[in-house]
This record gives sequence, structure tokens and C-alpha cells, in this order.
Amino acid sequence: MSISHLNPVAVWQQFDRICSIPHPSKHEEDLIQYILEEAKKHNVVTERDEVGNVKLSKPATAGYENAVSVVMQSHIDMVPQKNATTSHDFTKDPIQAYVEGDWVTAKGTTLGADNGIGMAAILAVMFADEDSGIVHGPLEALLTVDEEAGMTGAFELKESWFNSKVLLNLDTEEEGELYVGCAGGVDVTVNWPVAKVPVDAEACVAYELSVTGLKGGHSGIDIHKGRGNANKLLSRVLLALTKACEISIAELQGGTLRNAIPREAFATVVLPKGQESAFQSVIERVTEYITDEYDYVESDLMIRTKSTETPQSAMDMQAVTGLLNAIVTCPNGVLRNSDRFEGVVETSSNLGIVTLEDELVSLKFMTRSLKDHARDNAVQRIRSCFELIGADVEASGAYPGWAPSSDPSLLKSMKSVYQTLFDQVPGTQIIHAGLECGILGAKYPEWDMISFGPTITGAHSPDERVNIPSVARFWDYLLAVLKHLAGKQSA
Repeated sequence: MSISHLNPVAVWQQFDRICSIPHPSKHEEDLIQYILEEAKKHNVVTERDEVGNVKLSKPATAGYENAVSVVMQSHIDMVPQKNATTSHDFTKDPIQAYVEGDWVTAKGTTLGADNGIGMAAILAVMFADEDSGIVHGPLEALLTVDEEAGMTGAFELKESWFNSKVLLNLDTEEEGELYVGCAGGVDVTVNWPVAKVPVDAEACVAYELSVTGLKGGHSGIDIHKGRGNANKLLSRVLLALTKACEISIAELQGGTLRNAIPREAFATVVLPKGQESAFQSVIERVTEYITDEYDYVESDLMIRTKSTETPQSAMDMQAVTGLLNAIVTCPNGVLRNSDRFEGVVETSSNLGIVTLEDELVSLKFMTRSLKDHARDNAVQRIRSCFELIGADVEASGAYPGWAPSSDPSLLKSMKSVYQTLFDQVPGTQIIHAGLECGILGAKYPEWDMISFGPTITGAHSPDERVNIPSVARFWDYLLAVLKHLAGKQSA
């Protein structure tokens, strides 16, 4: 069954088209051109700012011209993650979305429901004909670029560009929950030049070591679930090997995005001939320990080795020990839970990427917190670990969190609409992921903001999927909210 035939058809047709046009972060232009062309066909006014963000404007339904103006917001880009066995070029190949029971997922890659479903709903509203039955006041839409790779669009958004007082962010992933706040974050990059030394191929053997089969996931939404971090686990195995063998590292690669919990990590190691037995013994012992620790959360975890061709050069053994000690020690996962909001992670860190290219070790973290000073303290902990071995540590792209509004009127209205529609009271949450609302709110402090969306699981991983019935509820709710707000007069 094609996803374009699912209900609500208007949303799924747009999402199907979105999936057909490659749009990873920093490669959104083809999708933007589709949006601009469709807007022209439907007489929707479009503008773009200097960084590439798209603004759409649509007049109110007849009779609601004086209603409060609303801006709907989503981001255009998607996270490009795929399984190691999947052949896919995110800059050229369409996402292969398909129906699996009550879910839509993709073949071996991220689906892009984050934030493609939110964007599809916005386009379905903005491109709807007058006879669609959709009732709304004056509408604006903001589609931002590069959210997943640095929130560039939100940071560079033009000020005084919008007239609305209410912002509906459609970028959360649990239907039936209204989000009123989020964590801020910062990118941390560690660079450490290392000298490689020649390897005596006659006296040494080499092995490829891999950690695979982990669930991965979103480094904000899934960070509290105790999932394994492939970079940390591989480093733990390697450090244990240094206690029994004279290993050096020739190649190192783990993870692909700083804001995704790494699912796989790989290393090529070299050791003197005669130490193979000790090497295998350590691998077996540490594998047993790790699989026992992660037995219930990572049932597909695999730690494997295989012989490989001996490389020409590898890191000095002393450098190897220093690096592994720093990686094993550095903060990762949940660092503190909130004392104010029950069940909410306050501060976390994710070691998303580790690479050894030529003679440079590079590590990339995403650090998050509801409190800026706690976020900065987590950065300092990372800095302390790696500056001890002489590495350069840089923090960049810091963005603020989104504090809950002191005026509860919009939240009360939206909870009432949900209860009337579904005979159920929606939940209220603060999300540990980094929504754009904090940045946008700093530029437009007059905006009253709420975030909501359908149910999406496995975001930022090839396990990503979106629940079909929840999309229908999300769509019905969005239309009901727009109709309700259309009944409120602009001040």
C-alpha cells in the first residue's frame, strides 16, 4: 500500500512527496523549490530570508479576518542515518517509506517523519482549497533550514518578519502530549593531533574490532533509556585490551551524528605476534560482561573481531592509552535529572562521533540541559578529560532552552480543545530534546508557544517510524486548534 493513500490523505500525500525529494541537513534546496512551486499554484504568498528559511502566508477563512494570527512551524531537513548494510545516498536517493501494520517506516534508513510529518501537515493546511472545510484566522508558516545540524535557520531568522502572536511548533513525537518547554544545548568538538608510527608487518598481526547492533536513537528523547553508546563500549573494550596486549590503533570510526546515540563503532588494531591468545581472551571476557550488563535493553548487541591486513602505521601505544582513558572517563548519558519536573532529564551528554583520520583524532558531543550553567558545567567536564592529554576542546552553537510560559491561557485553551475532541485530557511535558522554540522565542518574545505532534519512535535512527492512527489524531487536533483560535479576536 502506498503511503499516499493513507488517511488523512492531504497529509500523507505531502509526506510521500517529501520522502521522494532528498533533504538531509544542508541539502534542502530541492525540497524548498518544490514547496515554492506548490505555493505558487495555490496562490500562497512566499518569502525567504538570507539563510534560506521559508515563510508562507495565507489569508483567513472568510469571516475570520480579525482573528488572532497564528504561525505554524517545522524544520525542513532530516537526519541522515542508515544501517551499515544499506546502500543509500541521502543527497540523491529518495526515502523508501512503506506501511508496516499501524506504522510507516523506511527501508534501512531514517524515515524523516522528524520533522517531515509536521511539515506535511503545514503544507496540507496552507495548500488547502477554500472548499476544504478548514477554518482558520490569518495564517503564517515558518519552515526552517538546518535544524538537525546546528539550528542555523532558527539562529539566523529575520526579526520583525512575522505578525503572529501564537506559534504552533509541530516537532514533537508523542501524540496526546503538549510540550511547553525544552532543553538548550551546545556542540562540543575535540581535536587531538597524533603521530602514527610505522608497523612492522613481519612482527605484528591486525584485527578489525566492531561493536554493532545497538538501538541508537535520539540523544535527547532517548538518552534516559540506558541504551549503549557504541563509542563508549568500543573504547571500554580497547582499554581492557591495553592491560593484556601491546595494542595500537590504526583506524577508528564510530557514529555519524553528534545528536544521535551511536549504534556502531569500528577499530583496526595492531599487536605483536604471540599475543593473539591474550587478545581473544580479553575480547571474550569483556564481551560477556557488556552483553550481561545490557541484556534487557540491547538484545542485538554484537562485539566481533576478524583478522585483517596489517596496516602500514598506527598510533603510538602511549597515545592510545591516553585517548582511551579520556573517552572512557568523559561524561556521557544522563548527568542529572530535574528536581523541579518529575521524570524530566535536566542535563545530559552524548559522544556521537569518534574518528581517526590521517593523524587527527576528532570527537563530537551534543550536550544538553534545562539550565545553561549546568550545560556549561558538562562542557567543562568534557574539557577537563581531554585537555589532560593535550587535546583542543571547542564549544560552539550554544542555544537556550525554552522556559514554560508564565501565562497559561494558550495551554488551557489547547487542553480544552483536545479534551472536547477526544474525551481525554492531554499530558503536559518539558522535552529534553532541543526544539527551536527557545531560539525563536528569543527573537519573538511576544510569541506564545506550544509544541505537539504525532507519535514517532526511533527518531535519528534507521528504526524511525510514525504511527498512522496518531497522525490522523494529530491532524484532527491541529484543525480543531486552528478553528478554536480563529474564534479569538486579535488584540
